[in-house]
Amino acid sequence: MPLTAPREGTPAPIETPDQLAEVVARFAAGSGPVAVDAERASGYRYTQRAYLVQLRRAGAGSVLIDPLPLGDLRVLDEAIADAEWVLHAASQDLPCLADLGLRPRRLFDTELAARLAGFERVGLAALTEQLLGYTLEKHHSAADWSTRPLPESWLTYAALDVELLTDLRDKLAAELAAQGKDEWAAEEFAALVASGAQPPRQRPDPWRRTSGIHRIRGARAQARVRAMWYARDEIASRRDSAPGRVLPDAAIIAAAELDPKDERTLLTLPGFGGRSVRRLARTWIEALTKARELPDDMLPVAPPLDGPPPPHRWAERDPIAAARLARCREVVTTAAAAHTLPPENLITPDSVRRLAWTPPEEISPETVSATLRGYGARAWQVSLIGDGLAVALREPSP
Repeated sequence: MPLTAPREGTPAPIETPDQLAEVVARFAAGSGPVAVDAERASGYRYTQRAYLVQLRRAGAGSVLIDPLPLGDLRVLDEAIADAEWVLHAASQDLPCLADLGLRPRRLFDTELAARLAGFERVGLAALTEQLLGYTLEKHHSAADWSTRPLPESWLTYAALDVELLTDLRDKLAAELAAQGKDEWAAEEFAALVASGAQPPRQRPDPWRRTSGIHRIRGARAQARVRAMWYARDEIASRRDSAPGRVLPDAAIIAAAELDPKDERTLLTLPGFGGRSVRRLARTWIEALTKARELPDDMLPVAPPLDGPPPPHRWAERDPIAAARLARCREVVTTAAAAHTLPPENLITPDSVRRLAWTPPEEISPETVSATLRGYGARAWQVSLIGDGLAVALREPSP
């Protein structure tokens, strides 16, 4: 059955301190879990801030909050601090909610719950249809939520994202309990709460994540990517625009490969045809010139390897370790299938690689379990695969 409108109608966005105070009183007096969602403007804006926050609670109804004129929402956070928060794909929204002063003390992630319960389709619309019999439209999910005023159809879409979230939570909680996985989920949710309380980790050399950089050979060419990436990033930050809207990654790679010396040559390359990109041609040429004039000792160097090498290189570099990795992966996939879990939710692939590349000096279930816990594995995960991985690590390689 299509769900086209919230039960109480689409609420107008909360925009003033007086309106927010009324919402705080309502939600403090409400009962049960609080459904929470946030809309960002990924692909349009430089930051990942929330441009709309949606909440729903029994006894309080649904609200849409425009955080732009309000600043932080700590007063609301205090009102619902004791409640369980229900989110879908919580890891996506927790950082932007934390920026507003909203930090759950307990949460239930419906997407993660569905993964643990073995559902193949874990999107909100798919789960709502399968478990509750309602279909949700998701055609505004990639909209520019920094738009003001927000269209009525967008507001309806946003309100519907929390309309059935607590109902979905109850269905999934019952399914987890029936499968004996409710304690597993509790550990996962607690880990999410803990991770949401930490500031996001800054990646070193973020320019190395430019799409297509694998085609760039040589330190001088990499310096061109670096110079153009930072030139673009400065403009994107100043404009509060998504970097890809200032200059596509493909254009940076094309310029790094050819190294054009003048604007005319630059503007013939793929990705440099747009008017706004052409207006910045001098900026791009200056970045390329700086990279060209860098002394050799200031060129990029390969970052120190954090962890084992890529698995496709193991057979050549260390065949014994490659055999260990294959056995460890088999343990994980077998256990995941037995418990109807995605292997990546049973244990992170990075943890398995690190364990197989550098196993404990004394291999035993205890030392393997301790190593996994050091990588962040939860108790339920270690209990399912710790012993099996210890056996796989001890098994002699041919």
